[in-house]
Amino acid sequence: MLSRVAEQLYWFGRHIERAENSARLVAVNANLMLDLPRPFQRIWANVIDISGSNDLFYPSYGKADEDCVLQFMLSDETNPSSMLCCVRMARDNARSSREILPPEAWETINELYLYVRDNAVLGTDPGERLGYLQRVIRYCQQVTGMLFGSMGHGSAYSFKRIGRNLERADMSTRIIDVGCVNLLPGGDDSATAYAELLWLNILNSLGSYQIYRQHVKVRPYGEDVVEFLFKYVDAPRSVLHCLEEIRTCLLRLPGNEAPLQTLELARNRVKAADIAQLLEQDNLHGFIDEVQLGLGNIHAQVERVWFRY
Repeated sequence: MLSRVAEQLYWFGRHIERAENSARLVAVNANLMLDLPRPFQRIWANVIDISGSNDLFYPSYGKADEDCVLQFMLSDETNPSSMLCCVRMARDNARSSREILPPEAWETINELYLYVRDNAVLGTDPGERLGYLQRVIRYCQQVTGMLFGSMGHGSAYSFKRIGRNLERADMSTRIIDVGCVNLLPGGDDSATAYAELLWLNILNSLGSYQIYRQHVKVRPYGEDVVEFLFKYVDAPRSVLHCLEEIRTCLLRLPGNEAPLQTLELARNRVKAADIAQLLEQDNLHGFIDEVQLGLGNIHAQVERVWFRY
């Protein structure tokens, strides 16, 4: 297949996943604010930290209050990671690859874009926000399900899966990183007072609370949550699960030696990590930086081998 098409499908997978992640993150944190004391506003600053957009957000908005963060994350045209921009870019990539995608998937992607574009104001309406975001999440999951059920599982589908799982693993590490800064020993005192609720919020942000309770069978807290989100391979949004999915896709592609080698380094680093020891030595943040660097290296190798050949 053409490198151009492979790259479009890769970024299509990333943008659909990023749009869903933005919707999920905003919805969960908006609900969390209902259970926290009114002065507790750092949750919205955490959303900006997780998105990695501090340099873009603060010069334009100044402060991370609810209205500013919602506009920036959902509909800001200048933010390439906003939900609206991600959906639009996913649609553009899908339109350029319509001969590869099932017709019903393209129609659903187009419906999603038109819905997000025409109803962006609902994202800032407290009464309509949750329904709006849940519908966007369902649209994204519908697209993923359609492609799984009606698209050939060859090279084109593999590139889409690689993009989706790289984006998913990246979001998981970002959420864990911000949660650890605020909630583990030595973190923010006001956050620590509501630690159990905030760890629950981290799991819900990744759609993993039910799986966590089924596997760990204890209330969400600290080391157990971090271990689960990094290393429980049966959780769809755990870092190790995403890396295993990428490995499966890479094995199906030609010329995969360099990307596979880079992936194995990241995969082995996660599998060998002693989370308890990292927490005890206060070195978890450094470990997360290494994992994120590994994800970036995988992206760079995929781009070099297949998109910039």
